[in-house]
Amino acid sequence: MKDHCCRSGRTARKRRQKQERSIQSVSLCHQLQYVRLMKFLHQRGFTSSLLQPAHFTDTGRGLQTLRTVKPGQLVISLPESCLLTTSTVLDSYLGQYIKSWKPCVSPLLSLCVFLVCERHWGQSSDWFPYINVLPTTYTCPAYFTENVMAVLPATLQKQALEQREAVRELHSLNQDFFRSLQPLLNQPVDEVLTYAALRWAWCSVNTRSVFMSQPPSNFLSGQDVYALAPFLDLLNHQPDIQVKASFNDVTRCYEIRSVSGTLRYQQAFINYGSHDNQRLLLEYGFVAPCNPHSVVYVDTDLICDVLSGDRSLVQKIKFLRENDFLNNLTVSGEGPSWRLMTVLRLLSLPQTLYHHWKAVLLGQMVCDDREQWSIETAKNLCQRLLQDAHRALDKISRLLQQCDQSVREQLDVVKSLRQEERCILGSCLKVLQGMLRQPDELPSCQLDVDTVS
Repeated sequence: MKDHCCRSGRTARKRRQKQERSIQSVSLCHQLQYVRLMKFLHQRGFTSSLLQPAHFTDTGRGLQTLRTVKPGQLVISLPESCLLTTSTVLDSYLGQYIKSWKPCVSPLLSLCVFLVCERHWGQSSDWFPYINVLPTTYTCPAYFTENVMAVLPATLQKQALEQREAVRELHSLNQDFFRSLQPLLNQPVDEVLTYAALRWAWCSVNTRSVFMSQPPSNFLSGQDVYALAPFLDLLNHQPDIQVKASFNDVTRCYEIRSVSGTLRYQQAFINYGSHDNQRLLLEYGFVAPCNPHSVVYVDTDLICDVLSGDRSLVQKIKFLRENDFLNNLTVSGEGPSWRLMTVLRLLSLPQTLYHHWKAVLLGQMVCDDREQWSIETAKNLCQRLLQDAHRALDKISRLLQQCDQSVREQLDVVKSLRQEERCILGSCLKVLQGMLRQPDELPSCQLDVDTVS
């Protein structure tokens, strides 16, 4: 990825428009699985003459406009009867089992179990037309092999391991509930509700559901905000697209309304939110090209390693943690974040100035030589991160030569993230170099009421 791919603005928009003209698409609406899906939805009250499923050379499967979408125009209006929610599950054959189980299961688990059971029933399932178009595997960290986990950035690796463990616990801690469902199945329950099956269902809900708050239920525990939206969930994410998406209580439909419009025969997009690519990979299993929100995270362990010679480091880190200042330390192509520089400014102070630490967190400046120390430290951190990105990319190249297709797909996503990381860090280092002063330009450090020395 080139440096300019990390920037947004008029040049980036022109480049993207040129790329869009070269993107090819192939309609999927005549394939049997999509014919079945549309018939299933039409029977439930959904009609769509504006969008069709298509395969695009840049993003894969998505939705293509058949007519120009004007700004403010309604793109999709999916009736409530087409949505798969916990109400759907509680009204199904699973309902009596969930309602009688104590302690109550979570909304997420109820949806996951329903998906697994519906897939188990195959074509006899009412929801088969939808299940049949869901991906059979995902590139979310819950699926990652150990080799792929090992080439993730440090902060993302921790979150990825937590995600995988959360899915494992969801499976292992609910074995008794699964066994209670045996009367519903024509195979042993441990052959149906396997870890692999639950992982597939969990990723299906986590990556494809829309936010839709459900009324509290006496039979479920925890917040209920998931809704699976067939056809609508074929929309891909683009960071700079603006849409309005919500459930309309009057029409009883989940609606997507375009803000800026889309030209005829172009791909229609949705926006999942202002997420950087680490978040997109963790939650959705993909990386968005030219993402204006992209950053590189600086892990606390790396800061401690770089500053290991500071005898008061433990106390400073404890102070930063108590003041909730060790999260979201980042750099972008435009330089280090304010939050990271504030942390480094505090770390530049000696223990004798402990009484000034809180003031620095609140934005009080430090003197020039300590500011320059903070910039140098930020530069050192970026260089270390850049070295790590290079090592990871080298390892990914070797792994790609000897892996199967499923692992290749995982590695390709991580490779894109690491290439972007390398680009961001290169740009940030140039910014930091420009912030450094020559030694003879530095004034002496004087302590006064306005400046911490």
